[in-house]
Amino acid sequence: MDYLSLFSFVGFTLLVAVIAWYATRGTNEKSADGFYLGGRSLGAITIAGSLLLTNLSAEQIVGLNGQAFSEGILVMAWETLAAIAMIITAIVLLPKYMKSGITTIPSFIENRFDKQTKAILSVLFLFAYGLVLLPTILYSGSLAFSSMFDLPSVLGISQNATIWLCVWSIGVIGSIYALFGGLKAVAVSDLINAIGLLIGGILIPYFGLKLIGDGNLLDGLGTLWETNPEKFNLKGDVDASIPFGTIFTGMILAQMYYWGTNQSILQRVFGAKSLKEGQKGVILAALVKFLIPVIVVLPGVISWHIFEGDLATADLAYPELVRKVLPSALLGFFAAVLFGAVLSSFNSLLNSSATLFGFDLYKQLFNKSATEEKTVKAGKIFGLGLAIISLFIAPFIASAPDGLFAYIQESLGSLSVPIFAVVVVGIWTKRVPALGAKIVLIAGVVMYLVSQFVLSPIMVDSALEAAAANGITDAKELSIIKAEAYPHFLHVMGILFLVNVGIMLLVGAIRPKTTVYEEFVTDEIDTTPWKYALLAGGIITIMVLSTYLIF
Repeated sequence: MDYLSLFSFVGFTLLVAVIAWYATRGTNEKSADGFYLGGRSLGAITIAGSLLLTNLSAEQIVGLNGQAFSEGILVMAWETLAAIAMIITAIVLLPKYMKSGITTIPSFIENRFDKQTKAILSVLFLFAYGLVLLPTILYSGSLAFSSMFDLPSVLGISQNATIWLCVWSIGVIGSIYALFGGLKAVAVSDLINAIGLLIGGILIPYFGLKLIGDGNLLDGLGTLWETNPEKFNLKGDVDASIPFGTIFTGMILAQMYYWGTNQSILQRVFGAKSLKEGQKGVILAALVKFLIPVIVVLPGVISWHIFEGDLATADLAYPELVRKVLPSALLGFFAAVLFGAVLSSFNSLLNSSATLFGFDLYKQLFNKSATEEKTVKAGKIFGLGLAIISLFIAPFIASAPDGLFAYIQESLGSLSVPIFAVVVVGIWTKRVPALGAKIVLIAGVVMYLVSQFVLSPIMVDSALEAAAANGITDAKELSIIKAEAYPHFLHVMGILFLVNVGIMLLVGAIRPKTTVYEEFVTDEIDTTPWKYALLAGGIITIMVLSTYLIF
């Protein structure tokens, strides 16, 4: 990275910080609404940008393009199907959430069940955020940033030292945004970085296709399509990372959990000026999410063609493509927006962690009479402590066994099934008691972990031993045998969701609530829905389904 690139990187990063400060200077960050929800002043465009940047990070850009390099565009299901989940959230779930005037999802659970259920849910979220997601986002983002721009050579230090430097740079700046600026600073910076990431992200396939087509974009696209037809098959083989059948089971559940119940996502929407603005923001983000595969999937296929499938690892597909096709004058700008994407995922989770602790645990367990100012202060102190812990943990992930990151991501699926089951049953039933929710929040996690990390290894090892005894050595055959030995984890999620719902309904039948739950409705928020929500949502859904028909 030359001095011009470095100057553009620092300049764009500082510009984002200044604009975020200017936009939030009038917000009272000492109040709960001000710090946690940006004073409920966020508009649709800010919400959409913040949602996209909270979700999209270097980890996702590099990881999904790496999978596309290996398997083709079938991995776009993680992006396109998210659009449908976002539409359902905007039209079905969001009106219920905002009518109750909640700040956090656990608060909604408290209204429906009780304080103990809320505390269990808050602890589950904090465990996932603090001990797993924050450190892994810091490490994976730092690793991607370091390798993409060859920072060890640029800075003249070791790879390990570079990782420490990147981790602490992202962590310190992210903590300042999240803990001192509150949600509005996070959301405003997200919006600016989202615009930059969309522009920078589109440049990569643009220059890549022009390289393939000898300067002609359409010729490059035609050549890519004609010479790599197997990469444009959405169905996939039985041993694919996303077998086609999983989009009808656990895939949609995982998406609904993430977009419909995840605190770090919904907190941006809860900060909307009104239900109308919240719905428009989510639906706008869904439209962009439908188009995001151009940035997080297509470059992987382009990289496969340009490098003829010959890279040391699939995860190098995107970094190597960036190095090869992006003009050096744009490198600093792209580095800045990539840095902002990693920063966004970190500070969004940190802000949500402070919110969950301050709003849901501090007043309930430590200081019931705490003022709003004390509650916010307690959340900030907890968030700062969590940030420091994650900063020290993150660099050591490098010494973990191979595949640990994938292992961690799969283990986080243990939360999505029971949490979404509790929310669904809580919304659409009146008599299921808190006992049913508590059983599912604990037993649901245990059932998933036992399934994936006890039963699955046993079944897979047994199948592979049988294959070896029969003299089967072909890698493809072994891969298929391994895939068929135990249900895919997304199928397991679908099965366990039904089991969890069944458990709650059974408890409700045996020990129903003595008083019927009545939904609380606030008059502090304009809950008039956007009149075009159904139409816009229907159009986007048809676009998603059409994509699958085309491919």
